[in-house]
Amino acid sequence: METGSVTTPFGQRSMTLGMLASQVMAGEIKPDQSVDKWKLFRALCEAKPLLGIGDRALAVLNALLSFYPKNELAQGNGLIVFPSNIQLSLRTHGMAEQTVRRHLAALVEAGLLLRRDSPNGKRYVRRDRAGEVDEAFGFSLAPLLARAEEIEQLAAAVMAERLHVQRLRERITLRRRDIAKLIEAAVEEEIPGDWQGLYREFRDLIEGLPRSPTTAQLELLLDELTALRTDVLNRLEIRVKSTKPRGNADYTERHIQNSNPESTSELEPSFETKQGAIAEPDNDRGAVAPEKGRGEAAYPHGQKKEEEQSRRPDVRNDGGGLKSFPFGLVLQACPEILAYGPDGVIRNWRDLMAAAVIVRSMLGVSPSAYEEAANVMGPENAATVMACILERGGHINSAGGYLRGLTRRSEKGEFAIGPMLMALLRANAPAGRKVG
Repeated sequence: METGSVTTPFGQRSMTLGMLASQVMAGEIKPDQSVDKWKLFRALCEAKPLLGIGDRALAVLNALLSFYPKNELAQGNGLIVFPSNIQLSLRTHGMAEQTVRRHLAALVEAGLLLRRDSPNGKRYVRRDRAGEVDEAFGFSLAPLLARAEEIEQLAAAVMAERLHVQRLRERITLRRRDIAKLIEAAVEEEIPGDWQGLYREFRDLIEGLPRSPTTAQLELLLDELTALRTDVLNRLEIRVKSTKPRGNADYTERHIQNSNPESTSELEPSFETKQGAIAEPDNDRGAVAPEKGRGEAAYPHGQKKEEEQSRRPDVRNDGGGLKSFPFGLVLQACPEILAYGPDGVIRNWRDLMAAAVIVRSMLGVSPSAYEEAANVMGPENAATVMACILERGGHINSAGGYLRGLTRRSEKGEFAIGPMLMALLRANAPAGRKVG
């Protein structure tokens, strides 16, 4: 059995104060002290940066632990293992014996093993007549048992540091994303300011980070990015506060989000009319015939445009080439838009246009696409078209591309809102009631 007495190494290997300190510590193990060897080994794997050992040294230690017959390291079970270098080489998946010896020396130097050499330097065991171990020579695992609590604390410290670094990197990633997108939005919205200079400062901070940064370097970078993000936000907030929302027809509320206009081949047949097509007027509800061309409508019996408008005071022309349909008709055909009005209510055209701006942002339609539609169709018609797109949102893949397609057709005089509204009005009519 291991006596805990001080031993010196065999041959030309010299004795060091570190070896002596390890032996003294091993002699202070309590009789009832024990630890699960594999749980301790996992803690060693975590704490290896602080213990100064590498992966291959841990592989050799794992092989040594596999020769220990019990799962619990304890003084009463004996703490010496005595495999030969050949056996260790086999259990380390063919590691060269010279490499095994080098890593054994590293484990001893790190204070995780003790050599208990025999008089001739061989590793062996003597047993009594009952077959119990009387004396063994090899490697003592006593330092592992003596330092078990310390090793677990080191492992916990390493895991806490790793988690701290992970969170630092996550926060740095969020700061980088915020700064890049906020500067991009400021440039896109043409907000005055030295945005190029701020972007260069941002890139200098990122590119100045080493490939393998320390925790202190990550913390410093996070502080600098946080300060830069605060600066960008302050500039944008000043701009937002200085821009008061307006209720006129040209207000489109610039938004950071932008859409990706796609092909206009997605236009729905139910929303389209052929060039020169004339829809039947709905005399009961004040609907009017669509236009043949931009700014030119078909009036039967040679009636003038002004005369038609005077007979239908609820039909308005905002100079965009299309007439605005009755406000009540629009809400009846597009009830979904009501949820986006002020306090969930839409009382007039101003409320409808404000709701259309919110819907535009929600559907990913770019401010430029909506502004172009408002200029071509007129603001009230653009709001009406947004309400129709919302109503049929499940059938449209790209709301931004769809709106741009309608705008281009409106410029050519190939688009009329009447059939679009009538189709939605029929779709939303109660069962058994046919509209139009």
